[in-house]
Amino acid sequence: MVLGALVDLGVPQKYLKEELSKLGIKDYSISFSSAVRMGISGRRVIVKDLQKKSGHPHRTYAEIEKIINKSRMNKRVKEKSIDIFYRIANAEAKIHSQKISEVHFHEVGAIDSIVDIVGSAAGIDFLGVEESISSAVPLGSGFVKCQHGTIPIPAPATLEILKGVPVYSSGVKSELVTPTGAAILTSFAKEFKPMPQIKIIKTGFGAGSRVYEAIPNLLRLILGDMEKGSAQDKVWVLETNVDDMNSEWTGFLMDRLFEAGALDVFLVPVYMKKNRPGVMIKVICDDKKREELSGIVFRESTTAGVRSYVVERDILKRREGKLKTKFGVLKVKILGEAKSKRIVPEFEECKKVALKKKIPLKKVYEEIYAAVKKTG
Repeated sequence: MVLGALVDLGVPQKYLKEELSKLGIKDYSISFSSAVRMGISGRRVIVKDLQKKSGHPHRTYAEIEKIINKSRMNKRVKEKSIDIFYRIANAEAKIHSQKISEVHFHEVGAIDSIVDIVGSAAGIDFLGVEESISSAVPLGSGFVKCQHGTIPIPAPATLEILKGVPVYSSGVKSELVTPTGAAILTSFAKEFKPMPQIKIIKTGFGAGSRVYEAIPNLLRLILGDMEKGSAQDKVWVLETNVDDMNSEWTGFLMDRLFEAGALDVFLVPVYMKKNRPGVMIKVICDDKKREELSGIVFRESTTAGVRSYVVERDILKRREGKLKTKFGVLKVKILGEAKSKRIVPEFEECKKVALKKKIPLKKVYEEIYAAVKKTG
């Protein structure tokens, strides 16, 4: 399905065949066709292992790594292909209590699986993709037969590979995500979140062999350009109101929250029940820090509850730069790009200069603004 979506997205069939021929393996065939699922047209790629009739060898991770390294493919495709196989080998090793060197691939060691994985790496490399983002992963349910016997869906290896990835039940009683698919996805996807702000160039659909009543059996890939100048993401806001807390504790709480990785912390004066003056403590953080930071608020404040909700934010691209001033070369922040670029002072850097030179902080800021004007 990955290969089908890549071909539908614009990867030439001839290119895939030429790249796969560099593997130096034979005894397989690859065919391309159109397919329709619930009225949506896509591409179907079928890779057949011609050795399966006589029984394909159970290759080890080391053997597959050797095949890939000996190939004539470029370094990027080799490294990505090996990374995908390593993810599968690592998952299998944990599940079966083995060393990675002892893992023998069964289904994944077959030629068709090798072609699927290496072809996917070659196809994405052809498109020149700089960053990949995936939505949450829909999982099926039920049981499936494999070399080890009958196992539950999702397969244990699939769940091991998807650790830390947001997933949900699709309600479909079938295997929607295989260990191979999970390994390809986690190897390429930098993040798993809703679609960011992009300019869509093209979409591609890869069709699976099964036909479901509930959903179209398709994998969709979207190729696009990230909007320049700003990016969009989602963050958590944690907040609580307190009216019985020593004001000296709030500064300590704020320091602990920043040390633990909060993106921002601020206090808002509020009037609470019975007209009591209080303070609203608000914390902005990413999903990974939500639980830890909520715990700090409970431990370091008098609150009995913390509200939490997700918000979207647009953020300017930012990077660190250096600016020549009469105080020497100072670090600055560069926000945005090209004509919308903005250079702003870095507080800690300015503070250091002001203390060293024994001058007002505002003088350092003024010098930086003057230097920015000179450089245009």
